[in-house]
Amino acid sequence: MDIQNNVFVVTGGGSGLGAATAQMIVAKGGKVVLADVNKEAGEAKALELGANARFVATDVTGEDSAKAAFAAAVELGTLRGLVNCAGIAPAEKVVGKEGAHKLESFARTININLIGTFNMTRLAAEIMSKNEPNAGGERGVIVSTASVAAFDGQLGQAAYAASKGGVVAMTLPIARELSRTGIRVMTIAPGIMETPMLLGMPADVQEALGKM
Repeated sequence: MDIQNNVFVVTGGGSGLGAATAQMIVAKGGKVVLADVNKEAGEAKALELGANARFVATDVTGEDSAKAAFAAAVELGTLRGLVNCAGIAPAEKVVGKEGAHKLESFARTININLIGTFNMTRLAAEIMSKNEPNAGGERGVIVSTASVAAFDGQLGQAAYAASKGGVVAMTLPIARELSRTGIRVMTIAPGIMETPMLLGMPADVQEALGKM
């Protein structure tokens, strides 16, 4: 998939891996919509990247919010790609000092990391399926972000590992389905990186992860 002159949506594009991805896309001649819930970070990054970047405040778990991000992308040109980087990484033990793992925090992690990824994926696929295929028969590409925790989760990562394991598990069936329409689907599983998400974890969790 050529990046130059094509449009991509990057969730979580205001910081961390998402911001780095957006920067690379613009550097290679593409256009990007930064879809992020953090308005301050997203607007600052879009301003930094210039005319080929646009920020849209986006909650990946909401249908209307997600559709607004894709509408902005279509205004820029032909949507050819989605990169799912938005996510949260809470650190919470199944049984900690304050009692059992909070059910609402587990559900929130699944909602953002897994359901949010699927929400953006399904909407992007609908739009890209209507694209004219390129010379290689390709209409678009979707890249999701899982984590090494999907395969080797650590202390306090039950919710996070479950959410990222779900992202991994749904990738193959989605890829098999969308390959028929010329849309490639894949998931990467990065290791530990110093991002705002990591730095937001408790110090003891950061220390434990650093020993991996």
